[in-house]
Amino acid sequence: MRSLTVLGSCGAWPEAGRACAGFLVEYDGFRVVLDLGYAALPRLLEHCPHGEVDAVVVTHQHPDHCVDVSGLARVRYYEAPDAPPVPLHCPPGVIDVLRALEPNPDPAEVFAVDDLAATTRIGPFDVLTVELPHYKTNLGVRLSAPGVSVAYTGDSGPSPDLRLLAEGTDVFISDATYQGTSTNDYLMSATEAARGARGAKRLVLTHFWPGSDRSISVAEASQEFDGLVIAAEEGLVLTL
Repeated sequence: MRSLTVLGSCGAWPEAGRACAGFLVEYDGFRVVLDLGYAALPRLLEHCPHGEVDAVVVTHQHPDHCVDVSGLARVRYYEAPDAPPVPLHCPPGVIDVLRALEPNPDPAEVFAVDDLAATTRIGPFDVLTVELPHYKTNLGVRLSAPGVSVAYTGDSGPSPDLRLLAEGTDVFISDATYQGTSTNDYLMSATEAARGARGAKRLVLTHFWPGSDRSISVAEASQEFDGLVIAAEEGLVLTL
C-alpha cells in the first residue's frame, strides 16, 4: 500500500472534531509520520493501535506540530517496552519541548533522535530538507522512493525554495493558513501556497486557521495552480 492519510489539518489549535498538523505516509509497509500536533495522536492510533510506526518527522517545535509526539512516546513506552527506539527526525528544539512536556520517560529513550537537517535517508525514502521562513527553525521535507514523491512544508512563509520541494512531486502538502492577501512573512495564504507548489502534480492545502471556509482556500489556490487542489480533511486518504 502506498498512501497519504491526513491525521490533522488545523493550525494553531484544533477545531471541534478536527486535529492539528499530522500526516501518515505508507510505502510498501513502511510508515512514517509527518508532524503530530494537538489531537492528531488518536487519529494515528486508528491506523496504528500501538503506535507501531517506523519513523517520525517533525518540521519544527511549535506545539500544534509536535505536542502529540509526547503522547506517542507514552504509547510506545507502555505498549512496546522491548521494541527498539523509533527514529525521530527533527530540529534540535523539538526534543526540548518534548522533555518539558514529559521528562519521564525521557523521549530520547523512546525515540532515536536525529537532526532532520542532516537526514538523507528514512527507510525506503531519500530525504531532501529545506529550511523555510518561520518564527522557529522549520524544515520542509521531501520524501522520494521509487514511484512516489511527497513533500511537506510544515509552516512556511513565501519562499523561492518551495520550488525545490515541489518540483515533480506527486503530492505537495503546503501551509495555507490565510485567505485573500497576506502580509505575513512566516505563514502563507492559499494563493501563496499555490504559487510555491507549481511543478507538483497535486496540492494539498493544510494548516487552516480555525473557522476558515476551506472551499474559499481551494478556489483561491486553483487560480494559481494548474493541477488538482485538495483541502486536507481529517481521515482523507490519497493513493500515491
